[in-house]
Amino acid sequence: MDIRPIRTQADLDWALAEISPYFDNQPVPGTPEADRFDVLADLIEAYEDRHYPLPEVEPIDLLKSHMEATGRSQSDLSNLFGSRPRASEVLNRKRALTVDMIHKLSSEWHIPADCLVKPYHLMAAE
Repeated sequence: MDIRPIRTQADLDWALAEISPYFDNQPVPGTPEADRFDVLADLIEAYEDRHYPLPEVEPIDLLKSHMEATGRSQSDLSNLFGSRPRASEVLNRKRALTVDMIHKLSSEWHIPADCLVKPYHLMAAE
């Protein structure tokens, strides 16, 4: 297997060029090509995690971004939560997400639950 460590941007560029053909022609699991794909993907991920860490995102910011990216509205969130005021309070940080809400967001909208359980700041009651 012709694979090397990724230590520089040039190494990353090489690895990305090596892995990109696999996206159009996926290797059969259990083959040497599939093993090569997995190793390259792991190396790329490790390099990017070290050199390009993603900033922590608060759960409500993540929820809003997910809604925007998937074309969902506050009305869709209201339907999921069963209450328009509850959805509004969550989006405006006046109410914290509950375990039930997180479960629904995770199971129905496929947002990873571990991203939603982090503590975040709520607005003070007026």
